[in-house]
Amino acid sequence: MIRIHATAVALAGRAVLLLGPSGSGKSDLALRLIDRGWQLVADDQVELRREGDALWATAPVRLAGLIEVRGVGICSESAVAAPVALAIDLAGTPDRLPDPVPGTWLDVAIPTLCLTASAASAALQVERALRAHGLAIKAVGMVDCPSVPPPAAAPMLVVSGMSGAGKSTALKALEDLQYEAVDNLPLGLVDALLASSEDGDRLLVRPLAFGIDTRTRAFDAEALVERLRALRAEGVDVRLLYLDCADDELTRRFSETRRRHPLAADRPAADGIGRERALTAPLRRWADMIIDTTELSVSDLRRRIAEQLGRSGADMLNITLQSFGFAKGLPRDADLVFDMRFLANPHWNIALRPLTGEDPAVAAFVAGDPAYAPALDRIADLLITLLPGYVREGKAYLTVAIGCTGGRHRSVAVARDLAERLMAAGHAPLLMHRDVASRGSDAAISPDTLTPALTPSLTLGPKSGEQDRA
Repeated sequence: MIRIHATAVALAGRAVLLLGPSGSGKSDLALRLIDRGWQLVADDQVELRREGDALWATAPVRLAGLIEVRGVGICSESAVAAPVALAIDLAGTPDRLPDPVPGTWLDVAIPTLCLTASAASAALQVERALRAHGLAIKAVGMVDCPSVPPPAAAPMLVVSGMSGAGKSTALKALEDLQYEAVDNLPLGLVDALLASSEDGDRLLVRPLAFGIDTRTRAFDAEALVERLRALRAEGVDVRLLYLDCADDELTRRFSETRRRHPLAADRPAADGIGRERALTAPLRRWADMIIDTTELSVSDLRRRIAEQLGRSGADMLNITLQSFGFAKGLPRDADLVFDMRFLANPHWNIALRPLTGEDPAVAAFVAGDPAYAPALDRIADLLITLLPGYVREGKAYLTVAIGCTGGRHRSVAVARDLAERLMAAGHAPLLMHRDVASRGSDAAISPDTLTPALTPSLTLGPKSGEQDRA
């Protein structure tokens, strides 16, 4: 199974992949198709798996039934899983009389056309393209696809504890875990927030975390505990996280930051700490989770929260493998860059030139280079070694850019191979091909001018102004 950056919709048991970079109109076109009777498969990220000769498209569990509507927000839709019959590239240049070029995922060839999402007739064009060029999917014989259940009401997490123990850091960590975080929420607004989250037309699709402490207006720990008990009795999944810290460490933190304790505006911080400990004692007794931050760094606290909430550190790191062409410049958001121009270039093989690195023939050609296997083994080992360190330091996003001259052959094949290796190691990378739809990027470069390196290069972060030296 692989995960790609795309949107997928289905009609009568056949799915269409909508490909293109962010902002190319994938979600907007999907919304127009849904309005015409199509069904959502997945928005933004699509998981592809092979079953026999068919390529199945489904949504990642956390994104099932969700679609982004710009200007409105995240909306819920009934979703299905379906075999892929056609792919639409929204970043390419449409041909007047197109001849579908097969795109290949998991060794399954899918007819691919280029369309413009902003065209008024784009939805009609997709329907006719599916009718004219889409695979029949006769071998599967599936019309009614199994529905993905809509997301259930999300859980709620109350974050409280001692001032200076790290509540702000905890709420930021929860935001990175896809929580909707609200700090210093007045008790009188808790019911209003719950009512808005239970509105059937606006189903809360993200778990909710809100911070309440002694700064909160009309703070009453006993009243808060009783309200949380009542919510549980009503079936609401609500938990309480209490952040604690030793008194001497809290005193040191307030001294170093030169902040006043909220309960000791004109007195020593120790007086406010003692008073606050007494006021929040009912919350500590009732808490589902207690984290003592006395010896924890910011990274340690973020990791502890992820562990307490049932997510591993690897889940917190969003890994993107992006192929690109040096001819069009380095990706701006790349953290690591590997140069694949030392490999034999399929562009100079007339039979392979029209294909891409997703095609088995191109992938086999690239892998046949004697330098390919040892280089890929070392790159994969390096990435697998580095990833735990990025997780430990709290990094949320990592983009690994794989480049070749034009971004259509070598980099695509290598990125796909690396994605499969990382998945085998337990990671879930997002695979993107920035320049795979470009044509003729290598054509302006003569083989005589190519000076391939003997080993792949590693660049830590993109260098501004770097040019293609192939």
